[in-house]
Amino acid sequence: MVGLGNPGPEYAATRHNAGFWLADALVARWGFPPFRRGERARVSEGLVTSVPVRVLKPTTYMNRSGAALASLRADPAFNPPTDLLILVDDFQIPCGTFRLRSEGSSGGHNGLKSIEAALQSQAYARLRIGVGPLPEGAGDWSAYVLAPFTPEQVDQVETIMPQMVDAVTKWVREGAA
Repeated sequence: MVGLGNPGPEYAATRHNAGFWLADALVARWGFPPFRRGERARVSEGLVTSVPVRVLKPTTYMNRSGAALASLRADPAFNPPTDLLILVDDFQIPCGTFRLRSEGSSGGHNGLKSIEAALQSQAYARLRIGVGPLPEGAGDWSAYVLAPFTPEQVDQVETIMPQMVDAVTKWVREGAA
């Protein structure tokens, strides 16, 4: 499982780091150890109802997220369609909502483009966390996702965090629907 975001305190509260927020919530809910330094990522791992789970937060910045998959791809048993879930922000989905899919396109998201390039495939699950909509007349989506959440949006994301954690836990136990 890989939560996408940008490393560093200057990005911590930004919309683009919603994937990191969910990764942190999962590690806390599952009682995993704190994140430690790994290969191009911060890593935590443990068991979720007897299923081994590794949670990564890439340290490569969003546009190079695929590089953080090297440790996963090195495992011959790793099968992205069943073993990989990407946690990612999406400004095309309203804040306070999320969508879990077993595969799909990048939708123009540079983090997902990097993952697809690393895997040479779109066949992996993704949970898209709504951070939108883009404000009327806002032409630059990159400035929007790199800006901090508004207090109202923080509340909206925190409100759905338990539902997202439950959805991911179910995915770990049962696989993508």
